[in-house]
Parts: sequence; structure tokens; C-alpha cells
Amino acid sequence: MAKARERLSLKARALQWLAQREHSRSELRRKLLRVARAEQPQRAESRVAEGQAAPADDASTGCVDPERCVDQLLDWLQQHRYLSETRFVESRVQARASRYGNLRIRQELAQHGLAADEQTLQQLRQTELARARAVWQRKFGAPAADAHERARQMRFLAQRGFSSEVVRKVVQSPEDD
Repeated sequence: MAKARERLSLKARALQWLAQREHSRSELRRKLLRVARAEQPQRAESRVAEGQAAPADDASTGCVDPERCVDQLLDWLQQHRYLSETRFVESRVQARASRYGNLRIRQELAQHGLAADEQTLQQLRQTELARARAVWQRKFGAPAADAHERARQMRFLAQRGFSSEVVRKVVQSPEDD
């Protein structure tokens, strides 16, 4: 099985990863470059062993320059709609919204060089208090008995990316609407 995985082309690997979940362009580029750079010395060694010179651009195994090859593949994937930054943002927001606050979601998207559209941000803002209450309820379930416990609950929600105003509302009166 490991040998079959080694023989996959960059395109096959990219399609396999995209079939498993959505990826941002930067994330997929990083993964593909790692594979392409690891395979480049192996291809050169096999050519030398076979007595062949390294061609300027090898059509059977990909480009000689891994960055150019990966960028061309990413362009092709976007052109054929296998890779979509809009779908990536939607899936990431949907996957993270039940556990994290707006700040954490926006920061995670920014790491990929992306941002949610205004409609998605507005929807997240409207539901942040309810989401924070649900997270608080799953983790703690009861109001804090003392100031130390209240601070611990507030830190937990803040680390999850909920705004300070929402954290304060949830911890001070968790059952209120």
C-alpha cells in the first residue's frame, strides 16, 4: 500500500486530498510542494541510474521546477472547480461555528489568506451568544461558585475565540436570553 501511495502523481494526490475535505490554495500548495520536492531527487537518481540526462521539462513525471509545476496544477484545479476558496471558507465556518467564536474563526481563515464574506460574518455575529452558551453548557453546566471558577470559565470561552462582551454575558447569566 505504501508503494502505491508513493507512485501517485501530484494531480492524483491533490484530487485525493480534495475528495477527503476542502483545502485552501495555500494549504494544498504547501502539501504538494512537500511531496514534489521529496520526489524530485528520486526522479533525478533514477534517470542517472538509467543513463538518461535530466530533461528541461519531463511531461511523464511532472515539471522539473516543483513550484512552477504545483502552481500550474493549482490553477488547473481551480479552473475545473475542484479547488474553491469559497467552498473552503463555507466548510471551515460550518465545521468550527459550533465550537469556536468569531475571533477564532476569522483568525483561522486569515492563516489561510482568506476571509469570510459579510453575510457569513453577520450570521456569525448574530449567533455568537447562543453558540457561546452552548459551549459553556457542554463544558461547565453550572454557574461559577466563586471568582476563581468564574475567571476559569471566562478564560476558557475567551480561548475559544468568543468576544469579551459575549464571554461576560454568558458567565454572569448563563441561562438568560
